[in-house]
Amino acid sequence: MRLSWRGSAAMFAMTITCSAYCLAAEEPEPVKIIASQRTEIHTPSGVAVLPLDISLDWSKPQPAVTRAVILLHGKGRDVDGYYRGLERAAREAGSAGAKSILIAPQFLNETDVAAHGLSGEIVRWRTGTWEAGGPAVGPAPVSAYELLDALLLRLADRTTFPNLTDIVLAGHSGGGQAVQRYAVVGTAAAQIAAKGIHLRFVIANPSSYLYFSNERPGPHDFACSNWDRWKYGTRDTPRYVKTSKAHGWPEMETAYAKADVIYLLGDEDIDPRQKDLDVSCAGEAEGATRLERGRDYFSYLKARHPNDWGQRLWLVEDVAHSGPKMVEAPCGVKALFATGSCKDE
Repeated sequence: MRLSWRGSAAMFAMTITCSAYCLAAEEPEPVKIIASQRTEIHTPSGVAVLPLDISLDWSKPQPAVTRAVILLHGKGRDVDGYYRGLERAAREAGSAGAKSILIAPQFLNETDVAAHGLSGEIVRWRTGTWEAGGPAVGPAPVSAYELLDALLLRLADRTTFPNLTDIVLAGHSGGGQAVQRYAVVGTAAAQIAAKGIHLRFVIANPSSYLYFSNERPGPHDFACSNWDRWKYGTRDTPRYVKTSKAHGWPEMETAYAKADVIYLLGDEDIDPRQKDLDVSCAGEAEGATRLERGRDYFSYLKARHPNDWGQRLWLVEDVAHSGPKMVEAPCGVKALFATGSCKDE
């Protein structure tokens, strides 16, 4: 892995000035299927209704449940395809899957809500901003990370899930970007651990990663103004992200390096022109393809934490950029349900 320092004045000759976490591409087509259920969530930023698919009724006690798996969709917001893939993975997991509650939230765009005539209480974002924790445009400026906090804490409620021991928060592509950043800055993990529940993060085929320093593995011959800004770096973060002297970036980075994190990378996700790949200046600085970016990031972070490392990287054979195929593969089943086998890279 070749790393370069990207902060010199000369490198900014080709400056690009767009905001890092508002790099919204052209407006996509409305999603075809809206998730089948709704949950009302109260957050510090306001109240919102989140669509989701869920396998059990969590309005009543579920003592048989020992594991919860939350799967975040990608840029296409195809919650139905992701949820069906998750169901198939649970069946492959046998008894471990049978004792699990499966949840697939849907993070909608404004166009989705308008096209389906949904109520104004449904939370929605401008294209490309939910993954980075940016504020919703309605009904309140809620971050998707606040909604993840609420989902995790609801699962940790011992009156509903008295025997829950494990929660897995997983995401593919855009969802993988969200999980990777949330794993660093999310606030619910400590409360979950205090209740004796283990939290695992599964990050599958994201376009980019949050770096903690000025190093990047990408080309040396260009730079841009947003390479070190959120969501690629730690500058100019959204409101959700709070740092202090007691819990600043070094502390959050160390905690993240120690966390139970599994990077799932499709060994065929190697198309540098794949339609949903981040090809912005900051994205390209992290590598040419998702497979390359994931391997380089893993090497980068491991080198910074040789003595406090808790993360793993698993390759999913013969899979390119497909969320359902990633979770249904043996490595996906192992990552989500802790059954079967997969080899560490």
